[in-house]
Amino acid sequence: MLFGQSVFQSVLERLKAEDETDEDAEARAAHRVPGLATGLAFDVMQGVSAASQRVGQAYFDNLDLDAAAGVVEKPAPAPPPEPVMPDHLARIAPEEIAAELAIAAADTQQTLNEKRRAFAKANHPDGVAEPFRDNANRRMMIANLLIDEAMRRLPHS
Repeated sequence: MLFGQSVFQSVLERLKAEDETDEDAEARAAHRVPGLATGLAFDVMQGVSAASQRVGQAYFDNLDLDAAAGVVEKPAPAPPPEPVMPDHLARIAPEEIAAELAIAAADTQQTLNEKRRAFAKANHPDGVAEPFRDNANRRMMIANLLIDEAMRRLPHS
């Protein structure tokens, strides 16, 4: 509280006093809208060169361009190289995928789940380039089928 008023009330009083003095100044200025106490964009542009008042020209006024050099065009960027398919995505035969998984009779449900996660981490379709997603999807389906079949053959406790 400042002198029996809150900070908010004192700010309001100060703004009201400023607004009253601004109304007198606004009445004298013909380019202002009555009741609008804020400056407009053309007020900000006072003192700026006439050339830079043109849209888009202000940036170029600040550049140090050599007139003899002219505008230098940048060469077009080279197209991105074609993605190369990883070797493991080319192996889509069930026998090759089974060899990668190395499913054994001694595997438990926990080890089979770990193998599934490790295989998915390396082969999931969301992790490969678009042209190779069909192969990755096929590999994941075959691996999941092989692991599901191995889990069905586990002895139930």
